[in-house]
Amino acid sequence: MTTETVAESAVEGIIPIGRVLGGRSELIDDDWGDVPSVIRLDAARFTPEALLALDTFSHLEVVFHFHRVPPEKIEQGARHPRGNTDWPLVGIFAQRGKNRPNRIGVSRCQLVKVDGLDVHVLGLDAVDGTPVLDIKPYLTEFAPRGPHAQPAWADELMRTYY
Repeated sequence: MTTETVAESAVEGIIPIGRVLGGRSELIDDDWGDVPSVIRLDAARFTPEALLALDTFSHLEVVFHFHRVPPEKIEQGARHPRGNTDWPLVGIFAQRGKNRPNRIGVSRCQLVKVDGLDVHVLGLDAVDGTPVLDIKPYLTEFAPRGPHAQPAWADELMRTYY
């Protein structure tokens, strides 16, 4: 794929399906596990039917936009995760930081309940006001097959994340 083709395939028309309400307002990296929040779907576009049977799942995958990351803070190369020089310099695609080129986040969280257009969740690591791009039920079969590995710095980073 040429650079010209990549640029031409930019995704147009992505409109948030809703927003995160509540939870945290500060950008804090750890202790998300017990943070309750609500994803409220856009009532102008959706009815409660869009969420029909979502409550039969225990967990969700939520795709959202890191809207509070200023464009000048976007990373395109390598950095130390969280600026910690005790951890190695790694490329932006080898970490899950918010300063990503397209500022897109993906999070798995626990579904608490569905109420009308409100999806109540626990452990969604997105702050109040975050635009939500998509919600998907988490299916066990989408978990990685076989053994998986990650470096020691990632274990250390994630120790208190949830």
